[in-house]
Amino acid sequence: MLLKWKQKKQKTGNDRKRKKGGRFRIFFAVLFIFAISIKIYVDTNSFKVNSVQFHSDKIPGDSSFTILQISDLHNKVFGSNNEELIETVESTNADIIVLTGDLVDRRTDNFDHVFSLVERIKAINQHVYFVSGNHEWDNSFRESLLDGLAERNVTILNNQHTELVIDDVKVNLVGIDNASTNHDNLDRAFDNVDQESYTILLSHTPTIFEKSRPIPADIFLSGHTHGGQVRIPFIGALVAPDQGFFPKLEKGTYEFVVNQFLYIDSGLGTSVAPVRFLNQSQVSLIEISGE
Repeated sequence: MLLKWKQKKQKTGNDRKRKKGGRFRIFFAVLFIFAISIKIYVDTNSFKVNSVQFHSDKIPGDSSFTILQISDLHNKVFGSNNEELIETVESTNADIIVLTGDLVDRRTDNFDHVFSLVERIKAINQHVYFVSGNHEWDNSFRESLLDGLAERNVTILNNQHTELVIDDVKVNLVGIDNASTNHDNLDRAFDNVDQESYTILLSHTPTIFEKSRPIPADIFLSGHTHGGQVRIPFIGALVAPDQGFFPKLEKGTYEFVVNQFLYIDSGLGTSVAPVRFLNQSQVSLIEISGE
């Protein structure tokens, strides 16, 4: 009888331990899901300024200039009427602002937010340049968007280039239409470009260098990948457009040859799924200085 009582007591104690362990596992699972959800919300709905620097012997040693790159907005709005984004544009005080494609989503049919944004950006900085992305080309109202940008004095570099002088430094700014939809024309864009000056290529798609090499630019500024949008620790981006799973070009800086760089901005918005994880939305402030 005593033995049966001891066995029953031991079983009851074990049951209590199992129940207690189960409650702890449920608690930590809920806590983990909550933490992941918060991280996704922050990464998707708030943005940072990513600052990067490059050097070139084509620029005098005591000179420098800055470029603010805004990419892959996909018609997303940060704050009331993009006030947060406008405040950031103003605070960076960049010499040039470049919009490297996918300002809108392919399904966007109302451009009020984008037009309001570019109007206020132009009020801050007159040097605003745009190149098209795949979502512009897939949008049924593309011409209305491009006309609206032109009416607001945004310079559209559709397989064209322009020369800028910033603090007595000559800079070539070359822009091509989106390469992943086969609207790029590098020969036309680089026609008569002065190779002695520092040259920046704006290409929404980073894989442009795989289509045609060599390309006579010192730096390529691209977007398109969203940095993978969702990233996994120790692995990086899971998937990127045009590259499939585990892309080799995801975000950040890549050096092709000595002193020729590709910089991929992971962008502000999302596509397919409205989720970013371990990959916060961003704009990039790029400083180019002499060696």
